[in-house]
Amino acid sequence: MPTQLANDNNINEIRAKIVYNAEVLITYIDPNITLEEICKEMRDTCRFSPDQVFTMKWVDEEGDPCIISTQMELDEAIRLYEINKDTELTIHGK
Repeated sequence: MPTQLANDNNINEIRAKIVYNAEVLITYIDPNITLEEICKEMRDTCRFSPDQVFTMKWVDEEGDPCIISTQMELDEAIRLYEINKDTELTIHGK
């Protein structure tokens, strides 16, 4: 199941706001998360079936949606999150 509250001992976790099906869900992810792990987190958080195909997009600092389909794209989203000192990483599931 997704983490619902940040662990005070793990202040390096990234607050991830997941928007799916008109719902806003909050979870916390490790900054070193792999694409496979974030896909599992999305499946758990959004209650997707194991075989359900979905697309993840994160919203950049200009408000543009950017697809996350590779580890490189995920790493870039996290890198920009850290550089911009954002309060959360917004991810849309579709």
